[in-house]
Amino acid sequence: MTFDPSTLTYNDAGLIPAIAQDHETGEILMMAWMNAESILKTLETGQVTYWSRSRQEFWAKGATSGHVQTLMEMRVDCDRDCLLMQVTQIGPACHTGRRSCFYTAISAAGEVDLTPEG
Repeated sequence: MTFDPSTLTYNDAGLIPAIAQDHETGEILMMAWMNAESILKTLETGQVTYWSRSRQEFWAKGATSGHVQTLMEMRVDCDRDCLLMQVTQIGPACHTGRRSCFYTAISAAGEVDLTPEG
């Protein structure tokens, strides 16, 4: 049986949010968007491939930086409108050079940078 991406719920642009999580540590690395075709590419190749909204093209994570995400498991939430990509991450996941894109803590007092640039 092959996976049918039409069973997922996409936004008006045909996209679904995908959260990348380190499969060993559980650390949340990043969030990006996927469409039905990028989901199938990811499942076929094992390299996580997102849809770049700004460039309007596929974005195989690490294709230019070498910071590849290898898919270990793909999960869907109960509403079928968000994906969890459990990955092996080579190098930083964030374009800033940090391990995770979620490096800023927000509170009523303001913001704190939790991890300096790598």
